[in-house]
Amino acid sequence: MTIEELAEIMKNNGISGAGGAGFPAYAKLNPNADTILLNCAECEPLLKVHRQVLKTYTFEILSGLNLIAKTIGAKQCIVAIKKSYRSTVAAIEAQLPAFPNIKIGILPEIYPAGDEVVTIYETTGRVVAPGSIPISEGCIVYNVETVLNVYNAVFRQQPVTHKYITVTGEVHTPATFRVPIGTSFEALIQLAGGASIDSYVILCGGPMTGTLAQNTDVVTKTTNALIVLPSNHPVIIQKQTNQTISEKRVMSACCQCRVCTDLCSRHLLGHPIEPHEIMRAMSSGKVVKPQAILNAAFCSGCGICEMFACPQSLHPRTLILALKAELRKNGIAVPKPEYSAPVNPQRDYRKVAKERLTARLGLTKYNTPAPLSEKDFHPKKVKILFSQHTGAPSIPNVQAGDSVAVGQVIAVPAENALSNTIHASINGKVLLVNKEFALIEEQKEA
Repeated sequence: MTIEELAEIMKNNGISGAGGAGFPAYAKLNPNADTILLNCAECEPLLKVHRQVLKTYTFEILSGLNLIAKTIGAKQCIVAIKKSYRSTVAAIEAQLPAFPNIKIGILPEIYPAGDEVVTIYETTGRVVAPGSIPISEGCIVYNVETVLNVYNAVFRQQPVTHKYITVTGEVHTPATFRVPIGTSFEALIQLAGGASIDSYVILCGGPMTGTLAQNTDVVTKTTNALIVLPSNHPVIIQKQTNQTISEKRVMSACCQCRVCTDLCSRHLLGHPIEPHEIMRAMSSGKVVKPQAILNAAFCSGCGICEMFACPQSLHPRTLILALKAELRKNGIAVPKPEYSAPVNPQRDYRKVAKERLTARLGLTKYNTPAPLSEKDFHPKKVKILFSQHTGAPSIPNVQAGDSVAVGQVIAVPAENALSNTIHASINGKVLLVNKEFALIEEQKEA
């Protein structure tokens, strides 16, 4: 198989990164890569989906990884995983004799081990330069479910129609489910036995980088977890803070320390992001170091600065991400540093232990098993978004009134742009379609 053929299969089957920003998988294929990394770090507290999927579909995922490596000519594959995922590690080790080019790379029990820049450093010793992408160091990083989707597309001719999601927190039966894309969050919570409290808030994603969500929001190709928390939980309160209030609190409460920078995961790898300098500029209203503001572009958004480091419970991440957005809005390009600093010699002593982070966030009580359920779930309606990936939204090719089947293409990639294909996730009738989404109602066979 050629790279072009594999890329076409990925694109036609709608394979995007099954987490994060959902970068179209075909666009990562590159013959200059010598190493393919399978990211099973799952570094955010409470998330369990990737280790469970990898344990259940070990052969399929390693086969998909091996196929990608052979297609692009990569010399090795590394499964980046934590030692504490014992049963998954054992499942991988049992299959390794059949895949001599695949090895295990043990990650430390830290956050954010799943940041691809950190993952690459921990498993290969290579440092991705500020503003660069993994291929600059000869690496391509895919997560577990993305590679499973590659296997399903190549060997089973199955497009991406479903998603694995962990539902946990204040629900009666925390579990990981496989559900059709477009399923409502309310339906997911009911699938987990319903909420165990009356006043709750939904967090989509992990507690560090996740966003607040509504019952009416729906599953996309990047949805990995729903965490149901009390409305007065500290994580929820932290995420509900108004940006304007955050800016004023910086002016009144920032103690001018530099702990946010000292613990910054990217800064410790030599990247020039310095949250404390940005906070100082905001607190004083003066930009003494303009380069520090421009260097906000190098923030990974991991959230250590505001969810763990800051002794005043301020919001460096929130303000830095807003600043990054303003830089993009005004067409200010990401600066190219003349050099990268060496990896901080104190890095090993400044890593944030995941167990400690979980406790600090007040989430230890929710760190319970959420077993993988293969129970089929058939929602009555799905709302399938046409922008589930980095790049241009897909273009719908169905109309209201059309009957569609699972796996049928309902939106095609935008022409001459980074985009992807979208498929129907249930058998049904299209009730509504516009530029943003298609609403499909289930139709059972007579």
